[in-house]
Amino acid sequence: MITIIDYGVGNIRAFRNVYERLNIPVKVAQNTKDLVDTTRLILPGVGSFDYAMCQFNKSGMRDKVEEMVINKEVPILGICVGMQMLALNSEEGKLPGLGWIEGVVKQFDSKLIKFKTKLPHMGWNSISIKNENILLRQLDENSKFYFLHSYYFECANSQNKLCETEYGIKYSSAVNKDNIYGVQFHPEKSHSNGVQLLLNFSRV
Repeated sequence: MITIIDYGVGNIRAFRNVYERLNIPVKVAQNTKDLVDTTRLILPGVGSFDYAMCQFNKSGMRDKVEEMVINKEVPILGICVGMQMLALNSEEGKLPGLGWIEGVVKQFDSKLIKFKTKLPHMGWNSISIKNENILLRQLDENSKFYFLHSYYFECANSQNKLCETEYGIKYSSAVNKDNIYGVQFHPEKSHSNGVQLLLNFSRV
């Protein structure tokens, strides 16, 4: 059972729609009781880092989710700000992140961006695969996904970097450590490539 964590931040319905179309069991969790029978977790996120962390902390689900992910090794996929929350901290805020994957979240240096529209990084961009992983199965090198963000995840360990995307610099657009996954882009808005990635996650 794939469970989407609903802590008031993220496009919950879009993920649910994808899995329902794929005939994959899916549900939404708004409290710890809803996390029962979960085999995989999705942590969506939009907006600012501190707001997302604060909402997750206030949801009452953080401790249970951490127990499931760290102790029981339930796979989790963080998306957009949900991926950034996996880091130690972010330049965008003051609160600590979850610290599940070593790295920090930094703001793009707009001086390095050649486009007139500097920030946010918004629209379609391609990925360059750095480490093969089941999450990227049947996705081609340079597959395109939809992005919307002004901050990026800087991995401390290159082995945690699944793929890179270029926007002024080359940065980690997908990360992985053991059962913990994160993508900076929005698979729920990325058409067939996004559907394939969410299908892949159901099989990790």
